[in-house]
Amino acid sequence: MLVKAVLFASFLCAPLVAQENDALVRKVDDHYNHLGSLRAHYTESYAGMGMVRAEEGTLLLKKPGRMRWSYAAPVGKVFVLDGKFAWFYTPGDAQATRVPAKQLDDLRSPLRFLLGHTQLNKELDNLTVNPDGADFRISGVPKGMAQRVKLLSLWVTAGGAIERMNLEEVDGAVTEFAFSGMQENVTVKDSDFAFVPPDGVSVVEGLPPI
Repeated sequence: MLVKAVLFASFLCAPLVAQENDALVRKVDDHYNHLGSLRAHYTESYAGMGMVRAEEGTLLLKKPGRMRWSYAAPVGKVFVLDGKFAWFYTPGDAQATRVPAKQLDDLRSPLRFLLGHTQLNKELDNLTVNPDGADFRISGVPKGMAQRVKLLSLWVTAGGAIERMNLEEVDGAVTEFAFSGMQENVTVKDSDFAFVPPDGVSVVEGLPPI
């Protein structure tokens, strides 16, 4: 009888848990759907392919479709999404890489859903929600990236703001972004997302570097 009672209680609780999870996901959607722009400090760590790397800088977002990652070290390294193309450049390189935004398969690209009308349920396959201290973790596989990304996890505050993003690749590499000092709806211009190659630097079409 006890086993039956536990099973029955679990059966009754399951819909409630699902409703709570849906409400949390909608809170994230609502938070970013009311966001026009964002400035934040980020740290980026990468471990994989025999490499370990840690970098940091400033992230700037503006709807629709604009994103700029300005690295503090090396100064001048950038990843820019201007609404049409993604640009990658590191100081000292002879070339800057340009990729059509629609073809972008970069580990930062899952954050592009923040630049449109956010619906996490449509952006992530096999979506799950789990408590994590005072925050909660949303996990799933970004649509269209299953061949590269094994799991994307977002650590989100109770208010719906994303503080950390962890990407596990199918080859075992792990990349993590952490965000702090977030300023929402700041004044930014479209020109803040323009990229002009330095003198003597050529532009090549292709895939972004690791």
